[in-house]
Amino acid sequence: MRQDRIVTGVTLDDPKLFRSFSYIDGRWTGASDAETLPVKNPADGTVVGEIASLSADEGRVAVDAAQKAFAAWSLMLPQDRSAILRRWFDLMLAHKEDLARIMVAEQGKPISEARGEIDYAASFVEYYAEEAKRPDVESVTSHLPDAEVELWLEPVGVVALITPWNFPSAMLTRKAAAALAAGCTVVAHPSAETPYSATALMELAERAGVPAGVFNLVTGDAPTIVPAWTSDTRVRALSFTGSTEVGRLLYRDSAATVKKLVMELGGHAPVIVFADSDLDAAVTETMKAKWATSGQDCLGANRIYVERSVYDAFCAKFTEASAALTVGRGMDDPDIGPLMNENAVAKQEAHVADALKRGAKLACGGKRHALGPLFFEPTVLTDVPEDALILREETFGPVAALVPFDTEEEVVTRANDTEYGLVAYVHSLNPRRIYRLSRALQFGMVAVNRTKVTGAPIPFGGAKQSGLGREGARLGMQEFMELKYVCRDWS
Repeated sequence: MRQDRIVTGVTLDDPKLFRSFSYIDGRWTGASDAETLPVKNPADGTVVGEIASLSADEGRVAVDAAQKAFAAWSLMLPQDRSAILRRWFDLMLAHKEDLARIMVAEQGKPISEARGEIDYAASFVEYYAEEAKRPDVESVTSHLPDAEVELWLEPVGVVALITPWNFPSAMLTRKAAAALAAGCTVVAHPSAETPYSATALMELAERAGVPAGVFNLVTGDAPTIVPAWTSDTRVRALSFTGSTEVGRLLYRDSAATVKKLVMELGGHAPVIVFADSDLDAAVTETMKAKWATSGQDCLGANRIYVERSVYDAFCAKFTEASAALTVGRGMDDPDIGPLMNENAVAKQEAHVADALKRGAKLACGGKRHALGPLFFEPTVLTDVPEDALILREETFGPVAALVPFDTEEEVVTRANDTEYGLVAYVHSLNPRRIYRLSRALQFGMVAVNRTKVTGAPIPFGGAKQSGLGREGARLGMQEFMELKYVCRDWS
């Protein structure tokens, strides 16, 4: 297969960014038994390429390399680590279009969203290039005579990163840049459904000068590779983005080695629209919260609660806008692209059927799109009853559930009635209500009168079973560091 053409109509300016191998100890490597996994374009089912599928033993070799490289990397001057990260950032921006095209080919998202993700992914590398230079020593007033007290932040060691298919570039850089800036070495496993975004970033990291063994990428089947890392005492921290179900398994499997864990798990985001909001703005922002990444986003609006006095007006405006959304292949830059796999589509069908059976009304959509088996029509369900699956489970697709409410107390109770707690969206122009809701909602993040809240400088993460720890901001780097207390007597 020619490496400068991934799928029909998508050509790379730099063909070397399309890599079908893992990267361990500074070398591109295939599986020792020559095993590969096919990577398919969800838009049409064509094979993008065959990615190397490594074994557990090869995953352990990656840990060997990271452990060997840790001493030199952690002792490197912070400004030198910073310079490498800065070069990585510059290279990402220089190759933005190719990185976006690769993402469209394997993930299916619209090209404009893919370009936006590359900018977002690069912003973490830039941010942590600067944070790498920040001092990590804090003086503390001594409680003992003739003693000097300091608190040091030191890199934890080898860290394992496990990244998802829905944001294949941003989730890797958000984790890896923070870990590398902290002085840790990395073993990373990208989703087997979208590995080429990761291997392209790895190619650029190598060009940026990341030393051998510092950043290792192991492709293949997660159930084969990851257990070798959860059981390895040399892997001192693990960062995972994915479902709560898988997060629980990783939590359990990491217990024996008492790792530090950073987990961004499932979301079940409520949108709460009050009658005192700007209704048109609330519709516009809810559209963003629901339909971005074709609904395949942990921050995606899953439950849309609207105060009864404006409910009908909101439903009419939201349905009209949703029905007008375009559906298509990523390179045509539609509003909605294909879903990732058959399971995702089947879940949309199940949630729609269940809601309708329980009394919900179908305002638009409701079935697979004629464009192909992994395309689903933007779907709006109104008057969804509280016992419907879509109000209990994360949908992760282009189906919106609208529900009326009567009182503030009622809607807060309903919004909080979930094991998830990643993000909540509130629309109101009443400052006292905004304050009350911001306090009362049991979520790690609350967005008020807007959708976009994430970025490199903010600590991203959830409450309850939506995760552990934070990514982004200085806190994101500190997740990969240990606090050391030093007490010195100079007498």
